[in-house]
Amino acid sequence: MPVSELFNLNGRLALVTGCNKGIGKAMAEALADAGADIIGVSTNMELQNSEIAQAVEAAGRRFYAYRCDFGNRNSLKAFCNAVKADHPVIDILVNNAGMIQRKPAAEHPDEYWDEVIAVNQTAPFILSREIGAEMVRRGTGKIIFTASLLTFQGGINVPGYAASKGAIGQLTKAFANEWAGRGVNVNAIAPGYISTDNTAALRADELRSRAILERIPAGRWGNPDDFRGPVVFLASEASAYIHGTVLTVDGGWMGR
Repeated sequence: MPVSELFNLNGRLALVTGCNKGIGKAMAEALADAGADIIGVSTNMELQNSEIAQAVEAAGRRFYAYRCDFGNRNSLKAFCNAVKADHPVIDILVNNAGMIQRKPAAEHPDEYWDEVIAVNQTAPFILSREIGAEMVRRGTGKIIFTASLLTFQGGINVPGYAASKGAIGQLTKAFANEWAGRGVNVNAIAPGYISTDNTAALRADELRSRAILERIPAGRWGNPDDFRGPVVFLASEASAYIHGTVLTVDGGWMGR
């Protein structure tokens, strides 16, 4: 197979959660540019006439918009039932939706913990189980989680987020161990320090921002477009023999 064909996603259908902005939006656009139609899922935004819908359609692909409250188990189950009924074959699942709550550990309320774990850990597990089961039955599919540097490190003032992203690393391996031999690739992408809404507080803190930049070998904060290539790679045949891997996109942070 020619190398250019390894990255071709023509005829594939990708479900991307949290795709209305930031990293998720960039990944959905990249998958559409590579040929995939997109199922876009968001918690609190009308996607049908959104920027991401327009970008996908401008690439000549179809965009299907859904809304789901990832922190609500009933909403999540209803979404899973609806999307599987509407689209029996989903080739690619990108579990990107997530959230962060900042408060020192000694003051971190139960509500913060419960909300972050529900959105960042429980929802991706349920989605992967439900959509992945169909992939296993067909003997083919790609699942990509959005992990974090806090999959490897503890962070500061974000115990719930760190716990949830540590779990994502383990879920990636757990699913891969069971499904690699059944035709389904399960991997994750771990963003470094990226200019998105989640890092606005860090970038506004002059001391923290300077300390972070001084540690990044690339010398800059990342941006959402840095994830276009990695997501297409992991969603395509180019990554056929890659299973259970957490790919860091971090400007060299973890290598330091």
